[in-house]
Amino acid sequence: MLTTKLKHIRAIVLLPVMATIIIPGFIIARTGSVHRGWFLPIPFHLAPVVIGIVLIGCGLILIVKTLSLLATIGQGTLAPWDPTRKLVVRGIYRYVRNPMISGVFCILLGETIFVGSIPLACWLILFILLNLIYIPLFEEPGLERRFGDDYRLYKQHVPRWIPRLRAWSAPWEGGTDSVR
Repeated sequence: MLTTKLKHIRAIVLLPVMATIIIPGFIIARTGSVHRGWFLPIPFHLAPVVIGIVLIGCGLILIVKTLSLLATIGQGTLAPWDPTRKLVVRGIYRYVRNPMISGVFCILLGETIFVGSIPLACWLILFILLNLIYIPLFEEPGLERRFGDDYRLYKQHVPRWIPRLRAWSAPWEGGTDSVR
């Protein structure tokens, strides 16, 4: 039990915390590039702050929901070195295949807008580009090997990062939330 919790904590710290807190903090500390309000006149200077907070909140919700489903249903972590043992097609996964990355994108975009930092925007773009390469070339082929036709069918119906408007239902469960 303790080992499982430590695996989850290590994965969380090394992946989303590093991407959304440690690296952005380092970038802001090194560049000093903070322009909260984006030099907009009052009251418009509050718009980037509010938008940033909303995006960060949405990203946190996605990450928490993802972590919960990966731990309870998938029986694994978000880390590639300790992957899930079951294909998760429940909850948020019925709308989007990579809710963790979508959540990190939201947080990074929210931080960039909130802080008004061009160097932070560059980190967001780099992070997106890295995932545009890593996920289709490494993660998805691994999921196809582990989960076979079930994952291929899921991949055909559920988008990678931008959620569907309606939940997809896996046919092997008669149209209900499913795990396989």
